[in-house]
Amino acid sequence: MFNIERDGTEHRVLSYKDANCLGCGICTDVCPTESLRLGPTVPIARGLIEMDLVSIKADSCAFCGLCSVACPFGALDLTIDGTSVKELDIYPHWDVGSDINDECIYCGRCYEVCPQDSIIFKRELPDRSELVRGEIDIDDEKCIYCSFCADLCPAEAITVKNVPTATNEVVNNSIEVDVSKCIFCGVCKRICPENAIREVCATCMYNDEIEVPQVTGDVFIVDDTCVSCSWCSEICPKDAITITKPFEGTLELNENEAEEKICKGESCHACQDVCPCNAVEIVDGKASTNLDFCNLCGACITACPQNIRELSRTAMKLDNINSKSWNEILDSLLVGK
Repeated sequence: MFNIERDGTEHRVLSYKDANCLGCGICTDVCPTESLRLGPTVPIARGLIEMDLVSIKADSCAFCGLCSVACPFGALDLTIDGTSVKELDIYPHWDVGSDINDECIYCGRCYEVCPQDSIIFKRELPDRSELVRGEIDIDDEKCIYCSFCADLCPAEAITVKNVPTATNEVVNNSIEVDVSKCIFCGVCKRICPENAIREVCATCMYNDEIEVPQVTGDVFIVDDTCVSCSWCSEICPKDAITITKPFEGTLELNENEAEEKICKGESCHACQDVCPCNAVEIVDGKASTNLDFCNLCGACITACPQNIRELSRTAMKLDNINSKSWNEILDSLLVGK
C-alpha cells in the first residue's frame, strides 16, 4: 500500500490498496508516464514473496488520475483536495456494481462461494422448539444406560453418561433429553430394549396452530472488494443477485505446437493461481476459463509464462470520458492482449 502526495494549487493524493489489487496490469497499461510497475504476480499469489502487486515511481507520477479511473476494482484512488476523482462529474466512472433484490431467501450460497469474501451475510432461523409439539419421558428405573437412544437420535437431543469404576460397576449414571432439540420422531422409543422411553408426537395434531416458519436476515455485497466474478449471481437459486461486469469479451488459449507454446496444465497453473475469480480450472491437462465467472481483468494473461492466453475485450462499462487523449488511452483496453 502506498500514498503519494503533491501540493500546489490543489492537494492531490494517489493511494493504492494492495488488498483490492488483482494484479491485472490495467493501471500499468494506461499510465502515460510509465510510473507504475507490476510486480511478480505469480510468486506473490503463491505466497512466496511478500510485496505489493503494484509499485510506483513517485518522482515521475503526474497525478493525472488516469490509473485511478481505469481500475475497475478500487485498488487506486486519486483525491483532489480530499475528494476522490470517482465522485467528480468531470472524470470517467465505471457503471458496474451489484444488486440483491427482495427475492433473496437467505440461503447463504452466495456467501459460501464468493472468492473474495465480499459478501456480508446474516441469517436468523426460527426456534426449532416452536415448530414441533410433543412429550418425552425416560423411566430411570427401567433405563440401563445402553446409549442406543443417544447414538441414534437424529437431533442429538439425548445425552447419556456412564462412569465406570475399577470393579466394573457403573455409578453416576444419567440420561437427559434436551427438549429444545427433540423433534419427537420416536426413534429412541423404538430402539430402547427396556421400553423405558415414553414419547408422544403432537405436531400433526397442532399443525394448524403452529406458525409458518419465517427465515429473516441480511445480505449485501461490499462493492469496494467485489471483483464482479458473478459466482454469487450464477449460484443463486432465486435469481436474486445482479452483477454488472466491467468488460465484455472473450478469453482463449492460442497454442502453437511448432513453437512449443502449449499450456503446461498442472505443471504450471500460474493462471489458476493468480485468477481472483476462481474462474480457471485444469481440464484434460489444459487450463480452462469459465467466462461465466471471469471478469476479463487480464491477470492470467500477465502471469502466463507461455504467452498463449489471448484476451479480447469488446466493450467496457466506463462512461463520461471527456478527454480525447484519455479516450485513446482507455480505448486501448479493448484491444487484444
